[in-house]
Amino acid sequence: MQTNFLVIGSGIAGLTYALKVAEACPDKKITILTKTQSDETNTKYAQGGIAGVMDKEQDSFEKHIEDTLIAGDGLCNEKIVEIVVKEGVDRINELISWGAKFDKEPDGDYKLGKEGGHSEFRILHHKDITGKEMERALLEAIKKAKNIELISHCFVVDIITQHHLGYLVTKSTPDIECYGVYVLNLSNGKVEKILADVCLLATGGNGQVYRTTTNPAIATGDGVAMVYRAKGRIENMEFIQFHPTALYEPGVRGQSFLITEAVRGDGAILRNANGEAFMEKYDSRKDLAPRDIVARAIDNEMKVNGTEFVYLDCRHMDQQKFLEHFPNIHAKCLSIGVDVSKDLIPVSPAAHYSCGGVKTNEWAQTSINNLYAAGECASTGLHGANRLASNSLLEAMVFAHRAFKHSVEAIKANTSKNDAIKIPDWNAAGTTAPSEMILITQSLKELKLAMSDYVGIVRNNKRLARANRRLDLLHEETEQLYEKTELSPQLCQLRNMITVAYLIVKGAELRKESRGLHYNTDYLQQNIILQNTIL
Repeated sequence: MQTNFLVIGSGIAGLTYALKVAEACPDKKITILTKTQSDETNTKYAQGGIAGVMDKEQDSFEKHIEDTLIAGDGLCNEKIVEIVVKEGVDRINELISWGAKFDKEPDGDYKLGKEGGHSEFRILHHKDITGKEMERALLEAIKKAKNIELISHCFVVDIITQHHLGYLVTKSTPDIECYGVYVLNLSNGKVEKILADVCLLATGGNGQVYRTTTNPAIATGDGVAMVYRAKGRIENMEFIQFHPTALYEPGVRGQSFLITEAVRGDGAILRNANGEAFMEKYDSRKDLAPRDIVARAIDNEMKVNGTEFVYLDCRHMDQQKFLEHFPNIHAKCLSIGVDVSKDLIPVSPAAHYSCGGVKTNEWAQTSINNLYAAGECASTGLHGANRLASNSLLEAMVFAHRAFKHSVEAIKANTSKNDAIKIPDWNAAGTTAPSEMILITQSLKELKLAMSDYVGIVRNNKRLARANRRLDLLHEETEQLYEKTELSPQLCQLRNMITVAYLIVKGAELRKESRGLHYNTDYLQQNIILQNTIL
């Protein structure tokens, strides 16, 4: 199969990019690939909202920039922060023009929320399912575009580069080029190739490498792992954001239900097992401190008191407003016997967002030619060592737009080489059907356990070294399985997750300091080292 623009992923970054290219290039073919159904993305599960300076009287670009820089703890790229904050409002208005609906006040102005780390009310939301509403609007717009083909249930295995033509490709190879991808077609079980003039990675995050995460099952770090195998640049993977308040349900593993930070923005209070409001001990901003501080505070309270959770107290809040703003949280809590008007909500931190990823420049270009990246899989320089709440959806739209602007111009100036290059078919010779799925499922359990126990909110060098040894063994066993076994989504995802886990651990080992989301107890008194860890 051949296409002009290939988009891998159907979240807000991928859909925004595809829609813009389709409008600007009606004579070009755009293909979107997604490994499950089209709306199963990290975007869909984003509750809180999207940050933007919509009220110029009370708020300003300068304030939003400053809040982002403070949260990022010295590692943000200031130029990128300014780009995202200043261009973000236009992207939000564009999304509204495509049909996204955000909550409004009775007078017609948008309801603006406030979350941890923000100095002003600037969060637009659609109740507590903002991401789902944005995804809905974009998919509706995509359906109307005649030159977009959206193919579900296709698992991208690898990026095709000169390596597949028989050339030695290393990280120092100049001008690595992306020709397309190999794809596992889940309808027939065959690996097929899709060639493209331009590829955009919009593959989302990697929260599933941890035992407990707010991310859906599809968040397995596929894009980051593929770029790393293709010898592209990856950076800052040690900065994994743990959301402070995921709903604690005994025995539940995998995806946890998120209690959005907007609940604390509306006045909810964190309390420990003794009923004490503890955040004032850790930060003057109390419950609205940035996420890294709140998550570490909760982790410490749990350890001190020997509990597996703390509480979120919403009993004093206006219950009618709570029901209007957070209907899904209200319903979920009731389903497990928690009435927020009378009961405390049990919460604990869960892996939530990757601040690092595929290194990109201001136009979303990766270190591999013809390959762009946007959304959570990309490391743009916006988040630094810690993401400011509700900046992620904004970042995804801004860099989807910038990737669109740059790639459309590039494709006009470029005469495609793909027609003259003979890309080999996938070679599955010597592989057999898997005999025991337990070899995959057990390795996955071991991976999640090692990452959760040794590379979590608080780390030290001994834990990291132990995690590395466990990952080495898992890598060796899984590569042997990969060489001999017919491909399956489970095997490909395990392989990608081991790669991503290795990158997180390696980045954590290389960073000889505690900064933002990377909190290593062996480096609490070290001098500040301003650097990015590029792998």
